[in-house]
Amino acid sequence: MQNQISPLILSFGAADPVAATGLYADTASFAAMGCHGLPVTTAILTGDTGQVDSIHALDADLVDEQARTVLEDMPVIAIKVGLVGSVENVTAIAEIVSDYPDMPLILDPFNAAVAEHIADAEDLSLSIRELLIPQAMLLVISAIELSRLAETWKEQNESDDLTADAMTLIDSGCEYVLVTGTPCQAGEIANMLFNESGMVRRDVWQRAPGSYMGAGSTLSAALTALLATGIPVPEAVLEAQEFTLAAVQHAQQFGMGKLVPDRYFWAREPAQ
Repeated sequence: MQNQISPLILSFGAADPVAATGLYADTASFAAMGCHGLPVTTAILTGDTGQVDSIHALDADLVDEQARTVLEDMPVIAIKVGLVGSVENVTAIAEIVSDYPDMPLILDPFNAAVAEHIADAEDLSLSIRELLIPQAMLLVISAIELSRLAETWKEQNESDDLTADAMTLIDSGCEYVLVTGTPCQAGEIANMLFNESGMVRRDVWQRAPGSYMGAGSTLSAALTALLATGIPVPEAVLEAQEFTLAAVQHAQQFGMGKLVPDRYFWAREPAQ
């Protein structure tokens, strides 16, 4: 008799040679949650633990071929979209997602560390907002990135309103929006989850000392895996934050730059 397989998650994202962000971070977090990741490469990054030096987007036809070949072969449970690399890739991914409307879509497409390396960053943000966000079950976005995205629909000099901005995305069709790094007291960090009824939960955590790369990827990947196993969104958000905090607390110094969260911290803890 065939063994029960792990939940399968299709993940669109960049190949990062440090394995701190993107596809390699996703597959590690998926595995830690008992899921199996199916990586679809959208772009290739160059850089080290200090910074991202460049981003090279793959051709949209190649992205489409990778994804559809896998989807036609395996019973995928959920889809995660990270860094997409180009407007053409957004269009291709949006078409794929629309062909599988019953699969939960989790978005984490904005990365401030690579934004300066994308020539058409504004057009890319606009295409994500128009084509992907309305199809998503959950968007994970930092408060800073949300403010930048809101510039694609706000009038010039219109003031920031985090809640109003999140609700604009909810109104466009996105079921949940998790805003990370919202204003809080010194030494703390707050994450806020919204749906059509408004704010669902607000979780406050002590900010871990040091500088990290990949914490956001860890959070969104853990969330995707938890949702793939059937946990409701509000509960999954809390559990994913707890996992990310533990991974950050066990972060490792691989190079001369930032710390990298350890998604396998639980496997290295001594037996009691």
